[in-house]
Amino acid sequence: MPAARPSIEFVPRLLPAPRAALYLGVSETTLRGLGIPRRVLGAKRLYDRHDLDAYADALALEGSGEEANTCDGAFGAGAGS
Repeated sequence: MPAARPSIEFVPRLLPAPRAALYLGVSETTLRGLGIPRRVLGAKRLYDRHDLDAYADALALEGSGEEANTCDGAFGAGAGS
């Protein structure tokens, strides 16, 4: 019987597209359209977790300036609620 594959209990630095998409909480199609650069390791194209974190960190926060959710006002939610 082959040896059991060790389980990984941390997020690897370099991630293939399916894992990178899961990490960000988006589909692979959405991930590929975000323009996040990939690293080349032999024949593999991998996303660097630091690049994924930087992308997520740069996203606007809900309720901050023009990027606020404009639906809140339409449904009576937001600052006055």
